[in-house]
Amino acid sequence: MATSVAEPATTADRPPRVFRRRVAAAGLPARPTTSDPVTEADLDPLPPVAARYLRAMGVLGRPRPWSLRAHFTGRFRRGPGRPWLPLDAWQYSCGLQPVRLFRMRLTVARVVPMWGWDTYRAGTGRMVGKALGLVTVADGAGPAFDISELTTWLNDAVLLAPGMLLHPRTAWAAAGDDGFRVAVTDAGLTVSAEVLVDDDGRPRDFRSTDRWVDLPGGPVRAAWSTPVAGWTAVDGWPRPTGAAAVWHLPDGELRYGEMALRSLELDLPPATWP
Repeated sequence: MATSVAEPATTADRPPRVFRRRVAAAGLPARPTTSDPVTEADLDPLPPVAARYLRAMGVLGRPRPWSLRAHFTGRFRRGPGRPWLPLDAWQYSCGLQPVRLFRMRLTVARVVPMWGWDTYRAGTGRMVGKALGLVTVADGAGPAFDISELTTWLNDAVLLAPGMLLHPRTAWAAAGDDGFRVAVTDAGLTVSAEVLVDDDGRPRDFRSTDRWVDLPGGPVRAAWSTPVAGWTAVDGWPRPTGAAAVWHLPDGELRYGEMALRSLELDLPPATWP
C-alpha cells in the first residue's frame, strides 16, 4: 500500500494512478447480468417513506446502478482538539457484491502527505494509514472493522446510489413519518441504519450504531451519523452537495469529517479507466 511521495496531484476527473491500479486489480465484476429498469412494483412492498425516498432519488424507470466512482474534497481531523487537515479522496463501490475501496489523501502541517485506505469485501474490512507512503500510522482489522466498513458501504449506497439497495440482501422497515430503517446482510454480517428524509424525500441524515470509533483505550461501538449539507441535480439525478461525519460520544459530539462531492459516475467498469 506504499505510494510515492512524488505522486501527481489529482484532478476532478482523473483519480490517482495507485487508486486506478488498486481497483483494476481487485477482480471485481465488469457489469451486471441484467439491466431491467426499476418499476412501481419494486417499490410497492416497501414502507411508504422508503418508497418516497427512492422515487425522490430518481430510481424509477432506470436500471439499478451497479457501481459508483466518487471524488471528494474537504477536511478531516483525527480526534477532538486535533487540527483539521485538507482532504482529497477517491472511492469505488460495487453493488453486485458489496465492495468498497476508499483512498484518502491528507496533508499534515501543510507539507507532509498521508494516505489512508478503507476497504470492505466479502465480510472483511480494513483500515490502513501511511505517512509519506512509507510509515504506517494506522492499521486496523477484525470484527469491528468488518462491521464498520459494511456500514459505510450502506451509507454510500443510501446517499449516492440508492438503486443498489433494491436487492434481496436489503431489508426495509418503517421509522416514523420522516424516516425509515434499512439493513444490509453480506457474508454473515448484518448492519442497519435509520435514514431521515427532508420534505422532498431526500436524505437529510443517516444514523447508525454499527460502527466503531478508535479511542485511546481501543475501538468502541458508538453512534455515527452523516448529516447532509444539501442537494442539487446533475443530469436529472439528485446529488448531495456535501455531508459531514459525526461521532456521538458520551462526552459530546465529534464532527471529524466534512466532504463535498466533486464528481460521481455510476455504472463504471472497474478496469477501463485511462
